Amino acid sequence: MIEPHAPAPPGAPPPWRGPARIPVRPDTGRLLVLACVFVCAACGLVYELELVALASYLMGDSVTQASVVLSVMVFAMGIGSLAAKRLRRFAAAGFGALEASLALVGGCSAMALYAVFAWTGDWGGLWADGPRILLVAFSLAIGLLIGAEVPLLMELIQRIRRQDAGVAVADLFAADYVGALVGGLAFPFLLLPFLGQLTSSLLTGGVNVIAGAALVLGLFRRDLSCRARCFLLVANIVVLGVLASAAVLVDDFEQAARQAVYGDDVRVAVRTGVQEIVLTGGVEGRPLDLYLDGRLRVGGRDERRYHEALVHPAMNGPPARVLILGGGDGLAAREALTHPGVRRVDVVDLDPGLVRLARTDPALSRLNDHAYRDPRVHVATGDVFQWLRGAPPATYDVIVTDLPDPGITASTKLYSQEFYGLARRALAPGGRLAVHAGPVATRRRVFWTVEATMRAAGLHTAPYRVDSRDSGFTAGPDRTAGPDRTAGPDRTAGPDRTAGPDRTAGTSRAPRDWGFVLATAAPGPAPGPPLRLDRAELPLHTLTQADLTADGRAVQDTRVPGVRASTLIHPRY
Repeated sequence: MIEPHAPAPPGAPPPWRGPARIPVRPDTGRLLVLACVFVCAACGLVYELELVALASYLMGDSVTQASVVLSVMVFAMGIGSLAAKRLRRFAAAGFGALEASLALVGGCSAMALYAVFAWTGDWGGLWADGPRILLVAFSLAIGLLIGAEVPLLMELIQRIRRQDAGVAVADLFAADYVGALVGGLAFPFLLLPFLGQLTSSLLTGGVNVIAGAALVLGLFRRDLSCRARCFLLVANIVVLGVLASAAVLVDDFEQAARQAVYGDDVRVAVRTGVQEIVLTGGVEGRPLDLYLDGRLRVGGRDERRYHEALVHPAMNGPPARVLILGGGDGLAAREALTHPGVRRVDVVDLDPGLVRLARTDPALSRLNDHAYRDPRVHVATGDVFQWLRGAPPATYDVIVTDLPDPGITASTKLYSQEFYGLARRALAPGGRLAVHAGPVATRRRVFWTVEATMRAAGLHTAPYRVDSRDSGFTAGPDRTAGPDRTAGPDRTAGPDRTAGPDRTAGTSRAPRDWGFVLATAAPGPAPGPPLRLDRAELPLHTLTQADLTADGRAVQDTRVPGVRASTLIHPRY
């Protein structure tokens, strides 16, 4: 028998690696540990997906945001696993503290990221990248904590009943991977649609802290000193209280953050199954602004100039059958309906909620001249790429693509060679295709990549540019915002920024022009320049033939040589 203070014989395990004093049978204890592994793995993956989803929503380019979150988190998990070796002698207490910290950091990550974006996201200097810095910081912290879980859990499960290391690792990782599967499926199909991003992350943190506390304070409480038990109990109660308080206040927080982003005159804010839609203004003489997922889609001050420039050059010919891809707000349809020869307008948009709002909201329906009441307008909802694949050949005289900027990853396929090939097939002989291709002045290469992609699809192109008349304000899929109506500084937004007060300058950083490409599949020369508008027949408010001709010629001076077409396999935006 070994004396209490005698050194352990060679090969004997250290005292802290002796059998755990648990109040249940070893088999039951192992099952409880594996159940905790399952829950913690599900929570960890939800934190990860929350960061990816919110970063994509706030900053655009989901591929970049997912790459940043995943790579930083996996790297941090490796560092966390190495660091956890020093905690093995305090495995139970260390795991309890670890889960409380992870629940607090992970549960509050979405709210903190949204707060930084809403209140500081457009400041100059360091704070201009505040959301990105915080995204990396949270990915690093959550990865470190998740990585430290596995060595501690391995230690705990071995202390319950020592077994072959390979068998223990297999059991542990099986529970971990199954939990990750459940968390990965629960986030998009359950948590996000029913609870939203903020509440779901807070609820996940609550589940995380309860699971960790139950395992340590319930199963391994005899391995803890009285001081450790009291500390962990208080820490878990505090974390749970913080998460619960944040969940109670989440609606007030979201309202305040929304006002910080959009201003004080938010009139409608709804989340559909596709995106968040926000309407500001539109009453008492204030211009209506429409935001989709935080990015300005329609700006009431200058939207008519944008939509006239997009639609009318393509209508210079027999426009009996018109297809509008995107444009669920009804504004492109409004312009198409001004042509007396139009017999049918098909509008295809991904979001039925936007179409519904365009029909029912008084200000938005007034802005689109109640286009959806016209019997010539027919609406279909769904993915425009898939819809175009099923469209009959040679059906339309005019196709107008009023789509989000190609820099937004979900839209990249809608600016691909394959997409334009489908559009070319749907055009009738002599038909015309009008595409918004982004601002020329600030994103020249993107604009000419769109044009090169259309040529690669067999289309004859005529690029042109239209300047914004309202200095400091543009609208349309460029996702640029205009001046803040509640304060002096301008508000700007792009593919990776939503509107927000610019406290560093008195002028907007928004692009001052829109770039378009008009194309036809007919043999022979391109349809311009000069582009043609028949001013005598059209009730145009902002465009003239002279301006359009001049801008069509001027855009040629911006051509970027050597750009290559963008495809589904090799996107170049």
